[in-house]
Amino acid sequence: MNWKTELQLRDLDAGQRIEATCKACGHTYYLDVRMLLIQPELQFIYMDELERMSVCRARHCEGQVRLALVHDGETEGFVGGMA
Repeated sequence: MNWKTELQLRDLDAGQRIEATCKACGHTYYLDVRMLLIQPELQFIYMDELERMSVCRARHCEGQVRLALVHDGETEGFVGGMA
């Protein structure tokens, strides 16, 4: 099990972006979660299913893509200590 099999599209924030990178040609583009959620048939889809049904948008490629979540450069680290 990994995050793609456990996370549904509806679990993501509407402002979240998903990076899609083609495994064949290396073309990278971004998917907007808000635009995907408009389609009712995609609301309950898991990320691994979305990855399988997505194809490269580069001209004449249509290769399989790898999906990754984009966090807009914000990283939250653990801050804690021994009490």
